[in-house]
Amino acid sequence: MTLTNNERRVLDALAEGDGDTDAEALARTTGLGRGPVEGAVELLAEKGYVNVDETAETLYKLTDEGRGYADDGLPERRLHDYLVENDDVTTDELRDVEGFEIGIGHLRRKGWAEMGATVEPNEASRGDDEEALEALASGENVDGVPETLVDRGLVEREEERTVNVRITDEGRESAEGDDRGTVGALTHDLLASGDWKDADLAEYNVEADAETTHGGREHILRQMANRVKEVMTDMGFQEMEGPHVDAEFYINDHLFMPQDHPARTHWDKFLVEEPQRIDELPDEAVENIRNVHREGAEGGDGYHSEWDRDVARTLNLRGHTTSLSMRYLAEGVEPPARYFSVDKVYRNDTLDPTHLLEFFQIEGWVMARDLSVRDLMGTFVEFYSHFGIEDIEFKPHYNPYTEPSFEIFGEHPETGEQIEIGNSGMFRREVVEPHGIDDDVEVMAWGLALERLLMLIYGFEDIRDVHGTLCDLELLREVPVLWN
Repeated sequence: MTLTNNERRVLDALAEGDGDTDAEALARTTGLGRGPVEGAVELLAEKGYVNVDETAETLYKLTDEGRGYADDGLPERRLHDYLVENDDVTTDELRDVEGFEIGIGHLRRKGWAEMGATVEPNEASRGDDEEALEALASGENVDGVPETLVDRGLVEREEERTVNVRITDEGRESAEGDDRGTVGALTHDLLASGDWKDADLAEYNVEADAETTHGGREHILRQMANRVKEVMTDMGFQEMEGPHVDAEFYINDHLFMPQDHPARTHWDKFLVEEPQRIDELPDEAVENIRNVHREGAEGGDGYHSEWDRDVARTLNLRGHTTSLSMRYLAEGVEPPARYFSVDKVYRNDTLDPTHLLEFFQIEGWVMARDLSVRDLMGTFVEFYSHFGIEDIEFKPHYNPYTEPSFEIFGEHPETGEQIEIGNSGMFRREVVEPHGIDDDVEVMAWGLALERLLMLIYGFEDIRDVHGTLCDLELLREVPVLWN
């Protein structure tokens, strides 16, 4: 019976040993890797030369973050301890406790505190997650680690797979017999000894199917991003660049978003653990933004609410690239001006066919005198026409930072459904006035979704088919490039 060189080496190693071992030991004995050994074992088992038993064991180990919490306590435990030790603690006071941004959600979810004008602690018995962290830190192998520890990235789960191999009587006869069977490969020993002359060499099938290999290619999303950049440049825009991690000051405060707005909670953004705040903010800009939040711009009323400089210094992964627009406007751009960017943003959204945790946003704005909503709509008609999209629609919308505001919709070519592809509007005076922009100058702006543009052009119904861990690799290899 024909044996490959790897099969023969594995079989000989079993016969020369005690005939019962595991794949890891065989890999060391034969000098082959674990993968080639398991491949050879599978073939030998099909021939009846070995018996194979597989076992799997789930092991858990602490991540660096988990080990830190095992030593210092979970963030929600530290918050609870602070509440127990101090009376009438407000949410703002609790923010000063290390780990607040991470722990506050878990504190509420576990029912360890009641949120109101002050935060009042409830009874908080030691949980299974805390017991498991302590046990793992002491070196114990814990069964049934709470899934929440894995989800929070505090514990890593590993499957340890063991392949036990035992030679059969037929396998031992083959290993010890004079008839070594057909030789599947010429080895150094065969050539050096001259035994290759008398060996029964296996036939080489030149018509056998070869393994398919795929060369690298530019991702379809990157192709589309580059195409958008070409179109925007052709339309007279300059590209913006800036940080992915930025301060709340540029992400939200510049956009006249009140600091107690629901969209600014930790549920909707990704905070940065270290450093937690930007070092400095420009004093004059801070004063201008604070005043416009409290009192409003000329003709406006403002929010008449507290504005905290430390909140403005908090660092996040940007939820939109409008933070770039704010940075450029703050530098004192003179009209007329046109700027754009095509870059990643990050949002704590629920994954579904049209939402991801990170995606590309097409940001753009135009500053000029005598701009109107007609100019804004006309810009979109011109932009989307470069991609063969002629049926866009506009729906009035509310944004804290633009007035009037419009959502943009396009018809999906497969389902016929109207899907939202962007948001737009004319920046309010509360946004532009702190930058010293004259009253007769307008700024129209937008944020468009690159992935949804891709859906309109190619007919994809689920963004996850082209982007992320669930993407269809075969589709990405075969999809043609389509645009006018």
